[in-house]
Amino acid sequence: MAPPGGGGEVLDGDSHGDRDRSPAAGMRRFTWEEIGQRNGRGPAGQERWLVIDRKVYDISHFCRRHPGGARLLVSHAGQDATDAFVAFHADKVLVSKYLNPLQIGELAPDQPSVEPTKNEKLVKDFRELRATVERMGLLKPNQLFFFLLLAHILLLDTAAWLVLFYFGTSFLPFVFSLLLLTISQVQAAWLQHDLGHLSVFRKTKWNHLLHKFVMCHLIGASAKWWTLLHSQHHAKPNCFHKDPDIDMHPFLFTLGKKFSVELGIKKKKYMPYNHQHKYFFITLPPLLFPTYFHCHTFYIAYTKKFWVDLAWMLTFYIRFFYTYGSLLETKSLLAYYFIFRMLESSWFVWVSQMNHIPMDIDYDKNLDWMSTQLQATCNVEQSLFNDWFTGHLNFQIEHHLFPSMPRHNYWKVAPLVKSLCAKHGIEYQCKPLLTAFADIVHSLKSSGELWHDAYLHK
Repeated sequence: MAPPGGGGEVLDGDSHGDRDRSPAAGMRRFTWEEIGQRNGRGPAGQERWLVIDRKVYDISHFCRRHPGGARLLVSHAGQDATDAFVAFHADKVLVSKYLNPLQIGELAPDQPSVEPTKNEKLVKDFRELRATVERMGLLKPNQLFFFLLLAHILLLDTAAWLVLFYFGTSFLPFVFSLLLLTISQVQAAWLQHDLGHLSVFRKTKWNHLLHKFVMCHLIGASAKWWTLLHSQHHAKPNCFHKDPDIDMHPFLFTLGKKFSVELGIKKKKYMPYNHQHKYFFITLPPLLFPTYFHCHTFYIAYTKKFWVDLAWMLTFYIRFFYTYGSLLETKSLLAYYFIFRMLESSWFVWVSQMNHIPMDIDYDKNLDWMSTQLQATCNVEQSLFNDWFTGHLNFQIEHHLFPSMPRHNYWKVAPLVKSLCAKHGIEYQCKPLLTAFADIVHSLKSSGELWHDAYLHK
């Protein structure tokens, strides 16, 4: 085994030290044990390596320049990232230009292609499924489908203003307009999700361009901010310290059986967690967008200098306050704005959390791609309403396995995923919509009770 900071068997050429990354230095051979030490924490200090298709890359310095954010790349340090790489990168030729200079070696010939912590047969079968998906054309978008989605969003957005314009600002038109705008905003959120995953157009640049229009101009948030956070979630869902979607533990809620007991044993109490299933209703659903997301999207866009996003976001606020300000008085305008944000937030939170909060929440166990996703996700039954209401996130399992797959193809791949799960004894959970909502509350109540018991008696 090579010592931290160097070593490894040289394939060809002479060794010029661990810091020489040029091709002349030769490709070295490494073991999984050596790679596992380069996770940024162990005996190798701040070194971070990862493996893609048996090739070893040093990402220690590149991670700060990674377009998807440093945290996403660092979450795979010391691990095999092959399946995550395939899932997130549509243009392999472009990405190879960044990867090639980072390569420092390969796995030694006696090393298996799959890490010891992963199910080799499942990895092989999932990669065969991925190849089948590509052959079936399930990664190709139907652009008419997405055009109609955008059209109905724009129609609802326009109708919300026209209701106030033609029928006045009395109570009933005010409420009806709010509902129309809320529906438009949530459906825009589902569409920007598609665009952020590059699943609407075959060319990346068109996805990025329309993503800015929908996310920044129609919704008023930063597209790059969303991509940074959401990619991390997909890479390591429900993995503490790696998935930003569960960063609310432990400051607002305690999540998962393991962490709830740990928190109780340590006698930590940031909130009355044994009542979290009650205060959930008046905190996260109505307030996530109007408070945290509002501040965080501007903070990240400003600190990371996403100036183009900020300019696009400004057009939303100019458009909204100019058009609605011409119809509503200042107090009514502000009330209108925050009410539709609270309604939008509630819809989004219930849908986005129903697939994850009730599932397993733990530290990263470095499992294979399919096991990682299935432990943290569940589905909701298919229906025309459920598909529309959730933006097809009722197919959360399929979405997590194939993030760039257009949503209109989830139902086609679902039977293949179920079959693979049955073959390997993996639970494939699918629930009614209302049951999925109820499970959020039940999960919070259960973890709160576990914390309370540990806090008092352990």
